Amino acid sequence: MKRTICIKLGTSSEQDRRLSLLQREFAHACNVLVPLAVENSCRNRVALHHLGYYGIRETVPDLGSQMACNAIAAVAQSYKSLLSNNPKFKKSIWPAINFRDTSSVHFDKRTYSIKGNAISLFTTEGRIIVPMKLGEFQKDFLDKGIPKEAELVCRSGKFFFNLVLDLPEAEQREPGYVAGVDLGENNIAAMNTGKLFGGGKLSHDRDKFLALRGRLQRNGSQSARQLLKKVSGREARHVTHVNHEVSKAIVAEAVRNECSTIAMEDLTNIRKRIKAGKRTRSRLHRWAWAQLQFFVAYKSQPVGIGVEYVNPAYTSQTCSVCGLLGTRVKHRFSCTCGSLAHSDLNASRNLARLGATAVASTGAVNRPYVGMV
Repeated sequence: MKRTICIKLGTSSEQDRRLSLLQREFAHACNVLVPLAVENSCRNRVALHHLGYYGIRETVPDLGSQMACNAIAAVAQSYKSLLSNNPKFKKSIWPAINFRDTSSVHFDKRTYSIKGNAISLFTTEGRIIVPMKLGEFQKDFLDKGIPKEAELVCRSGKFFFNLVLDLPEAEQREPGYVAGVDLGENNIAAMNTGKLFGGGKLSHDRDKFLALRGRLQRNGSQSARQLLKKVSGREARHVTHVNHEVSKAIVAEAVRNECSTIAMEDLTNIRKRIKAGKRTRSRLHRWAWAQLQFFVAYKSQPVGIGVEYVNPAYTSQTCSVCGLLGTRVKHRFSCTCGSLAHSDLNASRNLARLGATAVASTGAVNRPYVGMV
């Protein structure tokens, strides 16, 4: 099991200069490799190494042999990710990826080493020893895990070391209770245990961010552009923070109820299936459901809880008591069998049932039958 921790580095002004120089040299080496990868349609690290290693060593001699190998790995991985997310590029000319001078620098065990509360980093002007500003969270993971690869990044003039750790696998819990989690907009998440996570405040905050960006973009003045740059990414950071809090609470609730599995909706291609007006689509497309599910999945691993994704078809319309189609009016769900429940809680119970049986969702028994003509 792998985890990544972000470590803030306590660098001096001279060390900042050396690391910035390393970033520029590393980016230059990557940009030298990009035409070779595009011309030869190469995304394999070994093949790209044979094509461009000696060219990098001649063009950027101060980078060193191992960091040149890391640049090759960075370019190969970038094109793997690009083609995985955009399969259409496989049948056309690959676009050229531009590595900026502020791009991250890939480190491996040969280019860094941890020495107590400090870290030794390779630079083009010799190694430097940089103190690490560790919190209890980072110290706990460093004590338990084995350091692997890392990325050096610079944010707002400060350097951070994103270190990958190999942690021991947690023992899987014995099969037992299944926690169903229904995601939504008005309620961020609803669990069949009765736990609700309201989304009203987050929705209000997102609307404020959207309105602020709209006003600044319409203004167009220099001060407006400066403020627009200042608030750039603030909404995404806020949503990420809220998703971290909610996912942590979901896993804690599952642990408290001794759950062995968390069942969530399979929302693949949900954005393509949304049929609504422009305003509604704009609001829903900015909602980070996949991020919340990812956070729940990786936070449940250390406590031995598995995650299953089930087909969400009709889970919001089916009664969790009798299995018939009911009536949903906003947050009120009612059924002819007499069941009355919160609509999101009812959906979460259906998801838990599907997760426990591992049977794909099907239509309710009282759905009208359509015969073949």
